[in-house]
Amino acid sequence: MANGFGSKRRDLTGTLSIGLITAIFIFIVLLLVVVIGNIVINGASVLSLEFLFDEPRNNMTEGGIWPAIFGTLAVTVFMILLALPVGVFSAIYLSEYAKDSIYTRIIRTSINNLAGVPSIVFGLFGLGFFILFIGKNLDEVLGTGLLFGQPAMIWAAATLAVLVLPIIIVSTLEALNSVPKSHRDASYGLGATKWQTISTVVLPQARPGILTGVILAISRGVGETAPILFLGCAFFLPNLPVVDLCIGDYCIPMVNPTEQFMYLAYHIFILSTQSANPTLTLPLQYGSTLVLIGLTILLNLTAIIFRYRFRKALGRI
Repeated sequence: MANGFGSKRRDLTGTLSIGLITAIFIFIVLLLVVVIGNIVINGASVLSLEFLFDEPRNNMTEGGIWPAIFGTLAVTVFMILLALPVGVFSAIYLSEYAKDSIYTRIIRTSINNLAGVPSIVFGLFGLGFFILFIGKNLDEVLGTGLLFGQPAMIWAAATLAVLVLPIIIVSTLEALNSVPKSHRDASYGLGATKWQTISTVVLPQARPGILTGVILAISRGVGETAPILFLGCAFFLPNLPVVDLCIGDYCIPMVNPTEQFMYLAYHIFILSTQSANPTLTLPLQYGSTLVLIGLTILLNLTAIIFRYRFRKALGRI
């Protein structure tokens, strides 16, 4: 009798738990649908080629958001170019070279804790370290006047790179640790050196996991506003941060990392908090938010496609 009662109680508990989890899942999905649906319904009305590829006009109440899209893409690319090598090589050192000691455990704990630091702190760090220290010293050494010692795209990208560095390091560490030890031993048995084993055996198998870290880093960096408040982000810059690199009579437009820039997340923040005419800019807020979501999805899809191809090459799917 007691066993039967206990069995029924466990069945009831299991049923209630499954029901609660299902209800929470449905609530989250519905909430997401409502939020995204609201943005799509209100933002789709302003989407057009002019809105996407034109310059802003009339105190940001007319025109498009192309400078903000361009600046977001440029900063994101620079961020990944700076963070990815540092993050991957740091993870390789911690996983393959560093011995398990109190120092490496402190480093690992610090990396995990760094991911929880408020983003505004990274902005103040970027202002003090990159601009006031590195930038001003570069200007003094190179004699460039005030070129590097001022807010600019490169310092915003460097600060965001520091922000997403823990994500890339942790993801890369997990990917490296997932490679079976027997694969390393087989490589050593064939006479390969440690670096040859890492570069030809470990890294190819870890690339899908590394790209997962890149996807998470892009998602985090694209939506940040606080870290770039002091680092060159501007509300209204109709001209793109581009300079012509000329070789003879042939000129190539290049992104100028020493210029200020517009950024979609900051653009939305200013429109929603400091607009002189909220009625006119409200549709632009929704449209810009919809573009930011689409841009984030596009960047993530690019990384997902690469990850898919790497996994397919490894025969994991």
